[in-house]
Amino acid sequence: MRFGLALPPQIKVFGAFFIYSFCMGSMFPRLPEIQEAMDVGEGQLGLALIGSAVGTLISLTFAGRFIEAFGYRRILLVAIPLLAVFFAAAVWAANPLAFFLLLLPVGLTIGCIEIIINIEADRVEHAIGRRIMSRAHAFWSLGFFSAGIVGSFIARTGLAPQWHLMIMIPVVLVATLVVLGQFQPAAHRAGSSTDETPRLARPTATIMALVAVCLSAMLMEGAGIDWSAIYMRNIFDATPFWAGIAVAVVAGSQAFARFFADGFVDRFGPVTVARVLLTILGGGVLLAFFAPSAILAYCGFAMIGFGSSALFPLAMSAAAQQTDRPAAINVAALAQFSFTAFLLGPPLLGFVAEHFGIQWTFGVGFPLVLLGLATAHVLAPRPIIKAVTP
Repeated sequence: MRFGLALPPQIKVFGAFFIYSFCMGSMFPRLPEIQEAMDVGEGQLGLALIGSAVGTLISLTFAGRFIEAFGYRRILLVAIPLLAVFFAAAVWAANPLAFFLLLLPVGLTIGCIEIIINIEADRVEHAIGRRIMSRAHAFWSLGFFSAGIVGSFIARTGLAPQWHLMIMIPVVLVATLVVLGQFQPAAHRAGSSTDETPRLARPTATIMALVAVCLSAMLMEGAGIDWSAIYMRNIFDATPFWAGIAVAVVAGSQAFARFFADGFVDRFGPVTVARVLLTILGGGVLLAFFAPSAILAYCGFAMIGFGSSALFPLAMSAAAQQTDRPAAINVAALAQFSFTAFLLGPPLLGFVAEHFGIQWTFGVGFPLVLLGLATAHVLAPRPIIKAVTP
């Protein structure tokens, strides 16, 4: 029995990105309150947050055969509502160890969803003949932005984070059935490898070069999500509402940039776009580090969101288009290393925050911005060699 709306394939992709990130983003505006309830410092909270990173990396490494065996549709319809359940369970943790253990299944679920929706975005992009990868990631950012706004207003009512995330379960379930109830995976790209998926997603030299380009974006995006609310509370004594708004500012500016990124990439090329975005990201990192006022801190967060917007989508699109092996493996290999920065890096920055100050969670990203500028040339399209008939 089929549920939901009959939607064009690209709209289903956009909906999947939005619902998944809205579900994922609901916890982060409430992190200051979760930290206070557990009565721990940034270092211990960061260690607990590693639980989702560990689960995600395990899933990205080993989930390829599982996904192919059970099917994209079946896993996606189950995994997104299940993610809401796992997040709701995790915020009931009374101590960092319990929080870590309860975030492990969160990460396992995230890994499966990431592989499916990114491959689906690339295949639909190929089928309809125009770029949608950056716009798909714009809906991911829009979902996080919406979760930040909703979370901030719910925090203002005084409702505990535990009940907030319990309410999200039926919301995510209904949204998944309505938007993705008739989801069917797109066909494989023509000419892509159909070799059997290996157990481990081994990175190639090309994949590692793509990681270097988007490393600063992934780390700073993750830092903005994990620590911006706590930054505003610690530095500017922000209330739960205004602390949560910081998460929305990062995601909202990122969503805005991603909506228009595809057109700029088509017009100016991925290398030029990447270098401009890395420059903006570097400025945002410095502004967040030195910000003398809350307004300038929000401006820094907006620049971080804008600057980090299209770097990962550009790298992901390039990885999915490699024809040396199945797209699922290349996507998993890139995501495996990039998510190390996005999920594992920012929690570890909790130790930096606790010992040197919360603003250093952003300051440490500036050298990685320089690395991205030095390696952005790897995004250049390969020249097409045409055969000349004598």
